[in-house]
Amino acid sequence: MNIQQKIPLLKEAVLIFNDTVNVIKSELRTMFKDRGVVIMLVLAPLAYPILYCSLYKSETLIDVPMAAVDCSRSQESRELLRHLDATQSLHIAGTYSTLAEAKQAYNEQKVHGVVYIPADFSKNLNTGHQTTVSIYADISSFMYYRIINQACSNCVLDMSNQIQVKRLNANGITGEPATIVSNPIPYEGVVLYNEGAGFASFLMPSVLILIIFQTLFLGIGIIAGTSRGENRFHVLVSSSVHRGGTIRVILGKGFCYFVLYAAWSFFVLMIIPRVFNLPHIGIPYDIMMLMVPFLLASVFFSMTISVFMPHRETSMIIFMFMSLILLFLSGVSWPQSNINGFWKTFSWILPSTNGTQGYIKINTMGADLQHISFEYISLWIQTVVYFATTYWAYRWQIEKSSRKSLKTSEI
Repeated sequence: MNIQQKIPLLKEAVLIFNDTVNVIKSELRTMFKDRGVVIMLVLAPLAYPILYCSLYKSETLIDVPMAAVDCSRSQESRELLRHLDATQSLHIAGTYSTLAEAKQAYNEQKVHGVVYIPADFSKNLNTGHQTTVSIYADISSFMYYRIINQACSNCVLDMSNQIQVKRLNANGITGEPATIVSNPIPYEGVVLYNEGAGFASFLMPSVLILIIFQTLFLGIGIIAGTSRGENRFHVLVSSSVHRGGTIRVILGKGFCYFVLYAAWSFFVLMIIPRVFNLPHIGIPYDIMMLMVPFLLASVFFSMTISVFMPHRETSMIIFMFMSLILLFLSGVSWPQSNINGFWKTFSWILPSTNGTQGYIKINTMGADLQHISFEYISLWIQTVVYFATTYWAYRWQIEKSSRKSLKTSEI
C-alpha cells in the first residue's frame, strides 16, 4: 500500500478520533454543568465510603451492659460475675434481687441481657451435682446476642473446667493428667480473614463495591434523563449531534465514565481500607485488574438501562428500590447457597455480584486472579454483552431521532 492509498485511511482515522474527542468533550460538559451529576459522580464516591466506614469504625461492641440476678450470693457466684465483668465484651451494670427487677431494667433499655444464678448454685457445685446458669440475651439485635452468648459461654466453660480440675485434685489426680481428664478434647478456634470478628471488616468491603456501582448507575441515569429533557424529540441520543456513528458515541461516553471511576476505584478500594484499617491483604495489581472488566460492565450496563429512563428522577427511584436488593444478592449479608434459584439467576445479570465476590476474595481472603477466574471471566462476558445491548439501544435512539427529524422537516 503506497502513501496515496494510506492518506484516505489516515483521514478517516483522524475523523473518527476527532468525533470521539468531541463526544468526550460534550459528555464532560454535561457532567460538570449539572449539579445533580456532580453530586452523584464526584461527591458521593468521596463522601459515602468515609461516612460509612466512620460509622462502623468501632468494629465490635465493648462493655455491653448486663444485669445480674445473684440468688446464690456465694463465693462461687461472685467469682463467676467477676469473670463476666472482666471480659472486654460485657459489663455488669447492676445486680438485682429478683428476675422481675432485672426484666424491668431490660425493658427500660438499661441493659441488653440478664444472667441469672439460682439459689442452689453453690450447693450443687460443692455436692458434685449439676447446676444451671440462665442467660437472657437481646436477640432483636444479633450483635448483642452474639457478644453476650459468646462471652457468657466462655466464662461458664472456663469455670466448669476449673471446678473439674479441683475435684480431680481432691481425688489424687493432679498436674497434666487432671488437665487432660477435665478437657479431653481441647477446643482451638482459628478466625480466618477477620481476626477481630469486626462488623465493618465483614460488611464494608461489599458496601464499597456497591457504592461504586450504584453511584455510577445513578449518575449515568441522571445524565440520560437530562439529555432527554434538553432534546426537542425527547430521545437520548440525537442524530444531528452525534453524526459520527453509534460506536464513537458509546466509546466517547464510556471513556469519560471509565476514567473517572478508575480514579474513584483506586481511592475507594485501595486508600479507604488502609485508612480505616479494613482488610487489605490482596495484591493491588489483582484488584485493579478485576476493576477493569467490572467498571466496563457497569458502565455499559448503566448506559443500556439509561435508554429506558424517561426522566432523571427515574434512576433515583430504581436506586432506592435496588439498594438493599443488591446487598442481599451480593452473597455477603446472606449466603449465596441459601438464595433461591430465581434471585440467584437474577444476581448474575448484575455486574455488582461478580465484582463484590471477586473483590472480597482478593482483598479479604488473599486470592489472586486464578482463584477468581469465574468472576473475572463472567465480568468480561458481561462487558461484551452489555456493550452489544448499549450499541443496539443507542442505535435505536439515533434512528428514532432521525425519523422524527425527517418528519419535522417534511412538515
